[in-house]
Amino acid sequence: MSGTSTLSVIIVGAGLAGLACAADLAAAGASVTVLECADGVGGRMRTDRVPPGRPGGFLLDRGFQVFNTSYPQVQRRLDLRALQLSPFTPGMLLHTGAGRLRFADPTRRPGDQGDLVRGHLAGPAALAALAALSGRDMLLPARLVTRGPDQSTLATLASARIPGDLVELLFRPFLAGVFLEDQLETSGRFFHLVWRSMLRGTLCLPRRGIQAAPEQLAAALPPGTVELETPVSALTGEGVLLADGRGIRADAVVVATGAAAAAALLPGLPVPATRTVTTVYHAAPASPLAEPTLLVDTEGEILNSCVLSEVSPGYATGRPLISTSVLGGGGADREPAVRARLADLYETSTADWEHLASYTIDGALPAMPAPLRLSQPCRVTGDGTGLGGPRRYVCGDHRATGSVQGALASGTRAARELLADG
Repeated sequence: MSGTSTLSVIIVGAGLAGLACAADLAAAGASVTVLECADGVGGRMRTDRVPPGRPGGFLLDRGFQVFNTSYPQVQRRLDLRALQLSPFTPGMLLHTGAGRLRFADPTRRPGDQGDLVRGHLAGPAALAALAALSGRDMLLPARLVTRGPDQSTLATLASARIPGDLVELLFRPFLAGVFLEDQLETSGRFFHLVWRSMLRGTLCLPRRGIQAAPEQLAAALPPGTVELETPVSALTGEGVLLADGRGIRADAVVVATGAAAAAALLPGLPVPATRTVTTVYHAAPASPLAEPTLLVDTEGEILNSCVLSEVSPGYATGRPLISTSVLGGGGADREPAVRARLADLYETSTADWEHLASYTIDGALPAMPAPLRLSQPCRVTGDGTGLGGPRRYVCGDHRATGSVQGALASGTRAARELLADG
């Protein structure tokens, strides 16, 4: 997108959607200002250094996150080589009452198929159904993968003839960590896109933490575009009102915040319910799992756990770093129960593990029950104040799908609609 424009645009929020929108508007010649209330870009994709302000120590992403290389918007906008990505094992370990079972991608790890071929995970009929589902999602164009009536993921798996025991052993516990809900009520249309992205891409972590991705997007904007620690308290008939009482004029305003903040700035805006997750970080004297693999709890409260320093050594200096996620809130109060369960999952004592931090992420993902619209218009009809004034738009993963791809695509759509309006 290139050209010239006399538009002045304010974007509220420097998450992925806001940064993508800003990039396309700036490329078209618009005068863009991104106002961010926090002290850094990224929105929910933030990384803290512990201890703060010193080299070494640990990098703690605010909530467990992975970076998928297959997303079209990621491939379009980011220099993946510069992120210095380190991959997870293509597959997972399932902790069951009978011990661990390994599920590996047969197209990339054919030597790790022991639990599949010996029938520990599923019988021949189930494997055939799984292969048919995976082949369809991996090979067909995305528009065909998502075509047809939408239904829940649970119903979608049943329609694909995936047996109930495989659903309970593999899909329900694994997808609970992806969708942040354990009833498989999330849209089957979105499930197909998730499964497709995992089969076609690689799950990774940047060497400098997940925030390196939005920081790269921000660095590509014209100097001075992003203003940090500049909260917006309201939209006005001329632009926006800052928390310090200053007003800023603009021809258009794009609200690129999370769902709750967007609804506060745009009264009457319909927003989805959201999912909450808590991630607990520990440092251990020795690595409890000497491989970069996601460990999924099929029986307890833990969604998943992994040794982040096995995935990307840059996340820890000196001692291994373990990340563990559970549904819901609770923060540090969840740590004792998490620690006790981790002793079972890793089959080792966790008594001498150090609790580094716990993050409860409210609104970590939008709820995405069926039927789901994969993308919603960004143009807001009416300004919510009766004052007229600048055109208004809204973007974010709550206007598309709860993913990096969804956030970037929504920001792209907002810029496209704004420029089309002139």
